[in-house]
Amino acid sequence: MAAGDPVSWVLIEPGWRVVDADGEDVGKVKEVTGDENADIFDGLAIGQGILSKELYVTSEQVGEIVEGTVTLKLSRAEVDALPAFAEPADEEQILPESSTWYQRLAWWLAGRNR
Repeated sequence: MAAGDPVSWVLIEPGWRVVDADGEDVGKVKEVTGDENADIFDGLAIGQGILSKELYVTSEQVGEIVEGTVTLKLSRAEVDALPAFAEPADEEQILPESSTWYQRLAWWLAGRNR
């Protein structure tokens, strides 16, 4: 495991080292998913090389987080079997109750025409 004091998930940055449960390098952080405002950590996209697909690690699979290093609760074989990362869906916009029927219709039509 990495030395140092644990830090919050909100401090994780792209480029941080990712290691498996044995402390062996398994990639680098590419993206952090979650909602900082609600303090909800969903997971990480990790890259293992230029030509490899980014893999998705759920927050439950993340162990210790220290400055510059994320340690996973997974073995190397489990990391290699992770699913490919898919971009999160855009957030749904909620219209205020005071919207008029034609504003709601316009939003609905705009969503249907995407």
